[in-house]
Amino acid sequence: MTDLTQILSDSFLRSNALDPRENHGHKLYTISELAKEFDITTRAIRFYESEGLLNPERDGRNRLYSQRDHTRLKLILRGKRLGFALEEIREMFELYDSATGELAQLRHVLDKIDTRKHVLRQQMEDIQLSLHELKEFETQCRSRLRQMRNNH
Repeated sequence: MTDLTQILSDSFLRSNALDPRENHGHKLYTISELAKEFDITTRAIRFYESEGLLNPERDGRNRLYSQRDHTRLKLILRGKRLGFALEEIREMFELYDSATGELAQLRHVLDKIDTRKHVLRQQMEDIQLSLHELKEFETQCRSRLRQMRNNH
């Protein structure tokens, strides 16, 4: 299953892990456990928390992350890998947390995906153009180098 398909799957959209009430009976994670599992720094996790994307419980000075936070962190990292800005990820989380209904959620997510695909296609065209220009420049340089070697 591709990342995009997984993002839109029913299990993602209806996941109890995104429901703030669904924490009982689930494992709690320390910041170090999450950092190790996702191969990111604890500083990055604290940043996502400061941005309001994660909401750990506190046990004294320790942060304890729920299954919901674990799932959100996984989705944050997937969204970033797919090129979504944190603000766009936040908007998607807010839609899931609100009572606006699944239809509006799906439309919003699909709009974001269409926009991102358009940006990526444009970047791909720009990269292809740059590669073509580099190849032409390389050909000119190699030709000039051969001329210089033949003349000396």
